[in-house]
Order: sequence, then C-alpha cells, then structure tokens
Amino acid sequence: MGKSQELYKKAKKFIPGGTQLLSKRPEMFLPELWPAYYKKAKGCEIWDLDGRKYVDMSYMGLGACILGYADNDINKAVQKTITNGNMATLNCPQEVELAELLCKIHPWAKMVRYARTGGEAMSIAVRIARAKAGKDVVLFCGYHGWHDWYISANIFNKRSLDGHLLPGLSPLGVPEHLKGSSYPFYYNDAQGFLKLAKRYRKNIGVIVLESIRNNYPTDEFIDAIKNTARKINAVLVVDEISAGWRLNSGGAHLILGIEPDIAVFGKGLSNGFAMAAIIGKKEVMNVAQDTFISSTYWTEAIGPAAALATINKIKSMNVPGHLVNMGKLVQKGWRDAADKYGLDIEVGGIYPLSHFSFNDSDALGLKTLFTQIMLEKGFLATAAFYPSYAHKKHHIEKYLKAVDEAFNFISKAVKQGRVKKYLDGPVCHSGFKRLT
Repeated sequence: MGKSQELYKKAKKFIPGGTQLLSKRPEMFLPELWPAYYKKAKGCEIWDLDGRKYVDMSYMGLGACILGYADNDINKAVQKTITNGNMATLNCPQEVELAELLCKIHPWAKMVRYARTGGEAMSIAVRIARAKAGKDVVLFCGYHGWHDWYISANIFNKRSLDGHLLPGLSPLGVPEHLKGSSYPFYYNDAQGFLKLAKRYRKNIGVIVLESIRNNYPTDEFIDAIKNTARKINAVLVVDEISAGWRLNSGGAHLILGIEPDIAVFGKGLSNGFAMAAIIGKKEVMNVAQDTFISSTYWTEAIGPAAALATINKIKSMNVPGHLVNMGKLVQKGWRDAADKYGLDIEVGGIYPLSHFSFNDSDALGLKTLFTQIMLEKGFLATAAFYPSYAHKKHHIEKYLKAVDEAFNFISKAVKQGRVKKYLDGPVCHSGFKRLT
C-alpha cells in the first residue's frame, strides 16, 4: 500500500471526499493503489512518499503545469516575489503589467480583473455579464466549475450536466429558486442551441462556452453563437481555462473565429501557481464597478508574477507547438497499439488535451487495468495525456513502449474474460460519487 495510501486513509477521516479536487481522488485512477501524495515534482517526474519515481503521462497537475513541474524560470520569478514580500497594504505592480500584456495579446480586450482559481473566475465573469445584460438566464456549453450558477442546471434536470465532462454532479445545497436560471447546450450543435435560444430568448443575459476541448468548432456553430448573442444583447463569455495557451499564445478563440465579450483564463496561465484572469471589452468589464467583486488574496503578487513569467516563456519557446507535437505522437501511438492487438478504442481531444476510451462493456475495468500496468512500469497514466513543455521525445518513446506492452496484456485478458481477475483492487470511479 505504501505511505501515500496510508496517509490517504487518514485524510478521509478529516477531509470530506478525501481530497480538495474530485479529479485528484485516487479512486478516479486506481483505488487502494494509486500513489495519492507526492514528495517532489520536477519536469514531468514525480516522487511519491516512499521515494518511488514516476513519469507523469497523465494530467500534469490537471493541466496547470503547462511548462512542467517546478520550472526553473517560473520558480525564479516567484522566489524574487517572495523575497520582496508577497502581500502588503499597497497593490503589487505586476497586476498592471500583466493586464497590459493580456490586452496586447488579445487586442479586442481592454480591461482585466483577477481571481486565483478557474471556478471563481467563471463566477466573476457570469456576474459581470449578468450585470451588463440586465438579464439572468445563462445558456452554457462545457464544464465550468462547481459554483451555484453552473450546478443549478441539475436542479431542472439532474442529468443536465452529464454530457459536460463530469456526470453525476449533485445540486444539493444549491438554492431551489435558481432552477431555470441555467440551461446547457452541446458543442457544435447549432440547431440545438438555436432552439434553446428561441425558447428562453427574452431572459437570456449570458452565453458561455469553452473555446474548444474535443473537437474544432464548425462555422455554423460559431455563427449561431455570435449572431444570437448580438441579436438578443447577451454577453458572450468564452472559457479558456483548459484550452488557453495550448494551441497558441493566448486564448484559442483567437484562432477559432470566436469573438467574445469576456474570456476567462486559469490553469496553464501561471504554471501551477494560483492565478486566474477575466479579460473583456471595456463597456462590459467596467460594470464590475457597479457590482461588488472583491477579495484579499486576489491582490497577492505571486500569481501575477508567475503568470508573467509563464506567458513570456510560452511565447519565446513556442510551447504550444511543442504540446501539439507531443500530443500528436501519443494519439498515433495509442491508435497503432490498439490496432496491433485488436483493441477497440476511441481517441479524441485536441492534441494538447488528448484522451482515449475503450469501446467495451467493461470499459472502466480495462481503464483500471491499464493504469495498474502502467504504474508498475513507472508511469502515472490513465486514459488521458496532457503534454507539458517538460515532456520530450524520449519520454514519449518509453511511454509508448509501455503502452504497447500494456495493450498486449489487456487484449489477452479480454480474450480470456479475466480482466477483473488481474486487478489488484477495485475498479476506478467515473464521475461524481460520494465516498463511504
């Protein structure tokens, strides 16, 4: 079991749900065996509490560490900030420098506000958008966090959010009167969006969508979004928390033909340090002065300093190009290995946010077995890969060799009908589930 699993047992006694982030629960990967805690992380490698070293070929801090763990350049900027004082009664100058840089990269945007997490940043964006539009209803597409405005969609229908990344999200504790304030639509379903927009036309104040996650947007879909927002005077908010900085330097909307009123950034913006940004048109963002949005730790200096250093390195080293290349190699490797051993898998996602799934009645069992085998071979791996700048070709080659061996074993286990017999623990969870 090791020290990590022993600590996780203790954690579940003191922390509801075991962890602060659902996506970091060991049960989401390899129940009872996943090394839940780390002692050190550097580049794309992690050491667990027992000193075992793994190459992280999974989520890289859930997409936050776009350059790699403990990047020297970012650490240097942060250490300087710590030495000079992270928090004071006065404001840090880095927040002005960062705002200017973000607006330079996104010429359509003229003003910026900050937060420290993606979920709260989206809530700020929706608050500003509702205030500007003077209407409450939000139409949204994709995953946007845990806050009431989003989870309230599951009051109307408890399965409303199931197709938006995480199934089974409970609206327990979300006020019942928020029912009917948020409605989901699906990416690239232009007709479905138009029907929804027509039904709630008079009350729609905000349209929210992820710029991209799995598939590139069609012209029909983007035109439907843009034209509808303009016709009904709704504020268009683009969530760049996951996609931003991965396909290009800035928001993916810049290369996808999406014209937002507000764009929201987090995760890769600051390479593992807490930072989020809400950027937008002046006439929209200025409304933030008319509604109370304020928090002490939105003024600390580490976040902006880390973001400035991260953005500058992303631009100077062409990090997006590297992420695309690494993701392309892995997606091809998955397909080749699956074809070689007769496994039916579906590969998807843009290259910097790659994932695959087993097309099998026991898909979760196969996924768990894959994770177990890869862990034994020294890789933190699941059915997804978020490349970082720290991943180099030799990491990919070693990983794909291990994938080949894992898929070979899994293929034989499927033919024998013995997948679960080879598991050393329970099958992994999928979506939101209460721990007992």
